[in-house]
Amino acid sequence: MLFDSIVYGPIHSRRLGISLGMEIMPLEHKLCTFNCVYCECGWNTPVSHPKLPTREEIKAALEAKLQNMTTPLDVITFSGNGEPTLHPDFLGIIQDTCALRDRYCPNAKVSVLSNSTQLGRPEVVQALKLCDNRILKLDAATDEMMRRIDLPVNEHLTVETLLHWLTQFDGDFTLQTCFLKGTHQGVILDNTAGKELTAWYEAVDFLHPKQIMIYVIDRKTPEENLEKIPRAEMEAIAAPLIAKGFDVSISA
Repeated sequence: MLFDSIVYGPIHSRRLGISLGMEIMPLEHKLCTFNCVYCECGWNTPVSHPKLPTREEIKAALEAKLQNMTTPLDVITFSGNGEPTLHPDFLGIIQDTCALRDRYCPNAKVSVLSNSTQLGRPEVVQALKLCDNRILKLDAATDEMMRRIDLPVNEHLTVETLLHWLTQFDGDFTLQTCFLKGTHQGVILDNTAGKELTAWYEAVDFLHPKQIMIYVIDRKTPEENLEKIPRAEMEAIAAPLIAKGFDVSISA
């Protein structure tokens, strides 16, 4: 499912509350540095010259929506048809959004859901530090499983690099992980147990994020051979972290 307007909603997010969605990727297709097997937007579509909404179009669309809002907002959320931090004007867009939020709905938070792959760009880190909620993905903590689940466009991307980039926030972010089992092109996917889960726990200890969101697939996925993890199993995964004092939320 693709989002077909720059601003959509508000919708009730199972993780964030009453959320006004922001789509700053192309409206016609998905554009992402990952090609996750579970992504509700489907597979990436190769496009030579993707058409992105401009900073000015995004600002105008958001202001028009906020001027006519009657529902109190909890959050303005950037996610949508791919990886929002790919937008070349991402910093300016976040600056505009924070200013409009302050004017029209000062109690709302500005949140970004990101796959963490652009954290090597200083302007992206600067933009994310302006936001109230940085929700940053780490689906697996071994290179092999990360590449199986997330199918990164950059085949040389490593978990070590992602962890290094994530340390730039000194734990002031939410770590987001989708747990799943299944197969893709005959290859087994499972980040819920054994060495994969141990490595993920070690990554959590290393990063020490202020919050952890773990969740399961909830909608139709491009890879059909995936299994939704039961609530009890998700609670078992969370339990050791909760015992250590981590703030863990489960969407299952």
